[in-house]
This record gives sequence, C-alpha cells and structure tokens, in this order.
Amino acid sequence: MEYQDYYKTLGVNRDASADEIKKAYRRLARRYHPDVSEEPDAEAQFKRISEAYEVLKDPEKRKLYDQLGENWQAGHDYSPPPGGQRTGSRTTSGFSGGGDFGDFSDFFESIFGRGAAGGFNDPFGEFRGQQRGPDWDRHQGASAQGRDVSAELEVDLEDAYSGATRTVSFTAAGQAQSQRRELKVKIPAGVTDGQRIRLKGQGEASPFGGENGDLLIRILIKPHRHFQLDGKDVHLVLPVAPWEAALGATVAVPTLGGKVELTIPAESQSQKRLRLKGRGMPGKTPGDQYVSLMIVNPPAKTEDAKAAFESFREAFDFDPRASLGSH
Repeated sequence: MEYQDYYKTLGVNRDASADEIKKAYRRLARRYHPDVSEEPDAEAQFKRISEAYEVLKDPEKRKLYDQLGENWQAGHDYSPPPGGQRTGSRTTSGFSGGGDFGDFSDFFESIFGRGAAGGFNDPFGEFRGQQRGPDWDRHQGASAQGRDVSAELEVDLEDAYSGATRTVSFTAAGQAQSQRRELKVKIPAGVTDGQRIRLKGQGEASPFGGENGDLLIRILIKPHRHFQLDGKDVHLVLPVAPWEAALGATVAVPTLGGKVELTIPAESQSQKRLRLKGRGMPGKTPGDQYVSLMIVNPPAKTEDAKAAFESFREAFDFDPRASLGSH
C-alpha cells in the first residue's frame, strides 16, 4: 500500500508543535471543505488532511507513526511491520476499533486499526458527520454545535451613532425544516460599517442535540445625504460664502451629535479641511469629524447684485487661473 506522509499533507515539519499542526489543518480545511470549496477534488483532499490531522494531533498516534522512520517517501509502497497488522478490532499498537470505518486509508488502518479515529469538529465550528461505524461514540456527536447563520442588517447613520433596536430577518434550519425568523437586535452606539454582531445560540439547531449555532449579523450603514463615514471618522462638505472664507467667520456646523460652532480662518480656500476632534463615531477612542470648505457664490440675479460683483472684480487684481501658467 502507499505510504502516507502526514507531515507533507499538512505542510509542516516533522518537529512541528501541536499549535502549528492545528493551524495548518484549519487553513487547509477552510480551502478544501466540501461545503465551501470549489476545488474539483475537495472531498478527497479534505479526507486526506483530516486523516493526517487525526494522527498528528494525538500524541500517542503521532509517536507510533513517527516510529516508522523519517526516510519513507510519499508514493512508495509501505508494508506494515510484522505483528503490526490489525487482527479483528485490535492491533499491536494498542488502539482498538470495530465496526465498518470507511473514511481513512488502508495505510491508517494498518497502523491504528479500524475505527481508531474519533469525530471531528471542523474549523467552522460545524460538525460534518461522515459515515461512522455502529460503535462510534454517539456522545461525541451529541456535543456538536449547530451551524452559525449569517445575516445582514441595514441601519441609518444616526442609529449607528446613537444606538438603536432593530429587527433582522434570517433563515435558519431547525430540527425538522428551515424557517424564516425575525429577531430584535440591539445596535450598539458607535458600530462601524461592516462590523459583525454575534448573538449566541440564535443560529441553526444542532442535529445531534448539542448547542445551537450563533447568529452573525453584518451591519451595513446606509449612505447619508450630508455625512460620509470612514471607519469612525465622519466627513462633511460645508458651504461657505466668499466673505466668510476671505474674512474669517464663526459658523454653526452640523454633527451627528448636534450643531457646534466652528471657526473659519481668514483667507481660507475651497477644500480647506478643518477638524472637530472627537465629533465622529463614539467609542473607546472616538472618531473625528472633518469639515471641508466649499465656497459658494450668491446668485447675481438683480442689477444691484451684478453691480456688487462688478465692483468686487475692479477691487482686485486677481487671476484665479494664474497657477496654471500658459497651458
């Protein structure tokens, strides 16, 4: 039979720590899990890495496997050592099995016996019950948690700032069938766009009688007509009159927490950015509000207004396009 290099399968060194082995398994399981992978050989690959992890995560199994030596190469034939072959449900390794275990390779069974593997809790926190023999410990399955459920909830920026209670709709599988559910959710003040809220036990029921999965709610903050959100910072474009920008002024500026006074320095130009510290989204470290000035001219619809603009032009020797040069 073909020798299985479990270390190579997980992509770790032979002296890898238990934590390194676990991380390698979780990474590969995410890639090849049949429920999420688009790889054509995902199921076969997932079984291979599961078999490798079953051996290397267990100190006794790993020790026995390492006794085969370091010079075996994957793809070479392997023959079990004399007395090491399984007989019935018992082997010289001390591992007992029994039942019809069809998940792992003949190589695995030749060392550890049939039925030597336990149940898996996959890296997504969801039990994936492959076929088990009748002697498999059902209490392991009974402790498996139900699947987590994902949902999205759109909220107004004001609700994200102040906090609110809203209703989210989602579909979760029960013991008998999937059902549409609605649940009231408390939105914490200062939540950011894309942030996830976890509601423990509100996901799918476990088919084995274990704990329910969790509900993971992704918060989507609706666009606002005045404010733009950047993480915990808030941006606002503030229209100002030409004389306010030229001479300086103190004006009332809207923020998510109410209006505040802002001082505009004299000789300000459009796109000048001013900061209101701590006036962004609340939190342990609150965000800031950035105010970008936009100079807006009054309409020149009357003769007096036109005359005012004419005198304004005559008062200044000013070319707004001088910086463009001759181009």
